[in-house]
Amino acid sequence: MPMITGLTPYVEVFDMMASIAFYRDILGFHVLFASAEVETLEGRFSHFVRLGRGHGQIMLNTAYDSNDRPPGRSEARWAGCRYIQFYLDCDDVHGLYAEVIARGSDATAPAPTGYGYLAFSVSDPDGYRIIFHQPA
Repeated sequence: MPMITGLTPYVEVFDMMASIAFYRDILGFHVLFASAEVETLEGRFSHFVRLGRGHGQIMLNTAYDSNDRPPGRSEARWAGCRYIQFYLDCDDVHGLYAEVIARGSDATAPAPTGYGYLAFSVSDPDGYRIIFHQPA
């Protein structure tokens, strides 16, 4: 029987450059693929980016077409992001936590969960919550 070998969530982001900076510079992901850059009123960026770290990947897409992004977030439109969570398995929660804190993150401290894991979490610029965990 064919096996599924990975899962890559796809999410929309308000500001691609802020999102890339967060995933790359804070969480240590690297760009695996990016669409051609465009020059827009909002700046120069790719509309679509796939990032990865180890076996974890995420695909980001701009929520607005070129020159259509409003000057500020419509909180009603982005409110649902706070209910989306990504759980990433890792082999050293304390080490990864120290790494992201040293890079300027405001991540929660690692703590035991009710499901038998040790975990810490951080929210990205759009409010998506990322939880890094490992068996306790």
